Amino acid sequence: MSRFTNLGDRLYTGETSFDFVGQRKKWYAVSGVFLLVTIAAIIFNGLNLGIEFQGGAKFNIPTTAKSVTEAREIFTDLAQPSSIIKEVGGSRLEVQIPPIDIEELEVLAKEVGLAFEIPADQITVQSVGPSWGADITRTALIGLGVFLILVTIFLAIYFEFRMAIAALIALAHDLILTIGVYAIGGFEVTPATVIGVLTIMGYSLYDTVVVFDKVKENTRGLLAQSRFSYQEAANLAVNQTLIRSFNTSLSSLLPVGAILIVGAGILRAGTLVDLALALFVGMLVGTYSSIFIAVPALVHMKEQQPEIGSLEKRVRARRKNAGISVDQVELLETQAATTTATLPAGPRTQPKKSPRSKRKKH
Repeated sequence: MSRFTNLGDRLYTGETSFDFVGQRKKWYAVSGVFLLVTIAAIIFNGLNLGIEFQGGAKFNIPTTAKSVTEAREIFTDLAQPSSIIKEVGGSRLEVQIPPIDIEELEVLAKEVGLAFEIPADQITVQSVGPSWGADITRTALIGLGVFLILVTIFLAIYFEFRMAIAALIALAHDLILTIGVYAIGGFEVTPATVIGVLTIMGYSLYDTVVVFDKVKENTRGLLAQSRFSYQEAANLAVNQTLIRSFNTSLSSLLPVGAILIVGAGILRAGTLVDLALALFVGMLVGTYSSIFIAVPALVHMKEQQPEIGSLEKRVRARRKNAGISVDQVELLETQAATTTATLPAGPRTQPKKSPRSKRKKH
C-alpha cells in the first residue's frame, strides 16, 4: 500500500510520468479496432431488443419440471418456434414470443398450461403492443438527446467548447462499446439496460470532468511562458489524476461486479444482470476513455489554435538554444509544469533583511 501511495505522490509531483497524450495515436488505433468490431456486430448481428421495445407477449411459468430445451420443443409444437426461453431464479421459466392478438394469446395460455401440466391461472402473461414499444424507444432517444444538449452547454460554459467536444467524443466511444457488447454477446436489451446506459453516461462524464478540471488548472496562464507546452501540461494533469481515477473505478466496479455475479450465477435475476452488465462495461470503458481518449482528443484540437502552435514553437526554440538533451528536457519541463500547476501565486519567499542597527548617539 505504501508503494502505491508513493507512486501517486511521484505521479503528482512529476517525478514519475507516463506519456499518455504523446502516445495518443496508439490509443486511437486500439480504440478504432474495438469500435470497428462493435459497430460491425451492431450492423450485422443487431440488438436483441426486449419485449418492451419491439412488442410481444411474455409467459412466466412457475415450473422446474421442464427444462429450457423441453420448453422450446413445446412452444415449437404450439406454432411459436421463434420463442426466447430462459430460466429465471431457478424456479420458473420466462418465455417471450412475437406479438399476437388477445384472443390468440388467451388460447395459447391455456395450451401452455396443459402442456406444462399447470393450471392456466398460475401462468403470468404480459402482452406489449408494438406501438407501446415504439413509444418507449422514442422517449429513450428524446431523453438521450436532451441529456447530450444540456451536457454540451454546461461543459462549454464551465470549461470551453473544445473540452465539450472532446468529452462528447469520449462519451460516444463509451456508448458504442457498451452497446456493442450486447450485440456481440446477444444479451437482451431491456429498460434496465437503458437505465444502466444512462447511468454510465453520467459516470463517464464525471471522470472526464475531473481530469479536465486539472487540465484547466495546469494550463492557466500557459501562454505567458515558454517552459512547457500545452501537451505536457495536459499529460501532467492525466498523471496527477491517474490514481484517483483508478481508486474511483475500482471502488465502483467491485460492487457492480458482485451484483453481476450474484444476479447471473445465484439469483438468475434478469433485471439485475441487465443493469449490472451495462454498468460494469460502461464504467470500465469510461475510465479508459477519460485517460486515453478525452484528453488526447482535447490536445489534438487545442494544437490547431494559432496561439498554442506559437507556444509549441517557443518551447522548442528555448530547448534548442539551451542545448539540453531530450531526457533532461522532459524531466526539467515536467518539474516546471508541476511547480507552476501546484504552487499558488503568493509573496516571494526570500528571507527578510534584518533591520540595520541604529548607531548609538554619543
